[in-house]
Amino acid sequence: MGQFETLDYIIFAVYGLIILSVGLWVSRTRKGQKKTTTDYFLASKNLPWWAIGASLIAANISAEQFLGMSGSGFAIGLAIASYEWMAALTLIVVAKFLLPVFIKQGLFTIPQFIEQRFSTNLKTILAVFWICLFIFVNLTSVLFLGAIALDTIIGSGDGSMTFGFIIGLALFAAAYSIWGGLSAVAWTDVIQVTLLVIGGLITTMIALHYVTPDGGVIHGLSHVYNSAGEKFNMILSRDHPEYINLPGIGVLIGGLWVANLYYWGFNQYIIQRALAAKSLREAQRGLAFAAFLKMLLPLFVVIPGIIVYVLFTQPEGTTVIEGIQNDFLRPDGGIRYDTAYPWLIRTFIPVGLRGLVVAALTAAIVSSLASMLNSTSTIFTMDIYKPYFAKKEGEQNLVPVGRIAVIVALVIAVFMAPLLSTMPQMFQYIQEYTGVVSPGILAVFLMGLFWKKANARGATIGVISSIPVAILLKILPIEMPFLDQMMYTCLITMAVIVMVSLTTTPGDDDPKAIPLKREYFITGKKFNIAAYAILTLLTVLYVVFW
Repeated sequence: MGQFETLDYIIFAVYGLIILSVGLWVSRTRKGQKKTTTDYFLASKNLPWWAIGASLIAANISAEQFLGMSGSGFAIGLAIASYEWMAALTLIVVAKFLLPVFIKQGLFTIPQFIEQRFSTNLKTILAVFWICLFIFVNLTSVLFLGAIALDTIIGSGDGSMTFGFIIGLALFAAAYSIWGGLSAVAWTDVIQVTLLVIGGLITTMIALHYVTPDGGVIHGLSHVYNSAGEKFNMILSRDHPEYINLPGIGVLIGGLWVANLYYWGFNQYIIQRALAAKSLREAQRGLAFAAFLKMLLPLFVVIPGIIVYVLFTQPEGTTVIEGIQNDFLRPDGGIRYDTAYPWLIRTFIPVGLRGLVVAALTAAIVSSLASMLNSTSTIFTMDIYKPYFAKKEGEQNLVPVGRIAVIVALVIAVFMAPLLSTMPQMFQYIQEYTGVVSPGILAVFLMGLFWKKANARGATIGVISSIPVAILLKILPIEMPFLDQMMYTCLITMAVIVMVSLTTTPGDDDPKAIPLKREYFITGKKFNIAAYAILTLLTVLYVVFW
């Protein structure tokens, strides 16, 4: 396997200096001027569509995709790409039907919508939910997966340097995001997403070139498809061993909608970019741009995993890699799926390009960390600290609190991250444990948006009851895919909200119900063209790979 050499270190160091320099440069303020909460948490509400789209994808793509989804590509195949391709459709839905309401309400955070629609108590409950989810699931998993990747490529590869890389990634993300807030995060994301797309495509093409002794990208792709045809099925049959994770047609019409609508519509560190747009039209175009980028992702986060599967199983005509079994097999006989992507980099990427590709991988990790930290800070400062501890303080005094919140969240995540070392498929772990809380939150938002009779008591009881419902469905002795569990949890929570609301205020619309006007949902010509193009592409992809 190839090792990092001097040229790789130089390229990697140049990347780091560029990101830090840009982040600090856009964070600067005029002499005597202090950042307001709008400046720090919403980038002065001045982001153009292309920066919004790029930042959305940079926040979304992290070690979870490059490592976790590549690992699932190795274990499952192209079916895992439904998370990406269905997300593209979800972004269009969010842009048309949810974003107009959020922007009209002038929100800083998603919990603020809950306060305006229901109650302060429910807002606080959900704010605590989100902070815990960001720190204990999102931040820890990204730090751990990122550290594993860098240890595999640059370090010893035996896990001994993992904690050191965790600390390094944390410090890198903190270096510019603490001071600059969303401006620093969003504008550096434009560089990061360009780099990670280029680096991802380079890795895929080089791996395809080397998968057969004869070489050639097209020949390699043909060999991979012919050797692992079953890995290119988007809709898994009931007898497939991974049906429990991706339940066939239910992926398209069931629980994946719960996961995607929650993530893209009501997830603070994602939707915060759209809330920082110059205008609603600009935000909607940004989400459409992000949807196009999502269509590309399986090319360099899923296909590499399938390539490694072919190399690992060694069908006829495949390049023989000495020691590949030892590289992936655990002492207990299991397979380390999540090391597939860094293994490709270390094995096939030449000197110089290796530094660029690792910089791209680091860009994905660091941009996601910075986004999660900024959003954790935003929710804590605006939804917990400001209303309960700082009622008399001015906006400018809240920014230092936000910076302290970033540091505290990061320290907790750094020490929690190593505890994830026993998880076999990290992407599935993240989806499954996020799925314990996301169905209830989604139910509350959908009912609050589109059912005027929903009240605060119904929403509060609904979201609190959703967690035991989700846990019960998870532990019952029935073989139910977790995506189905999410769908049923969401539907049960909605039923609870309906029953409680109707029994407490029968027949009356809630006084806090939001009037939805038809003109809210009128979209521009450019957005409409993009939406139809994405729908057409998705239809073709699912017809071809059904």
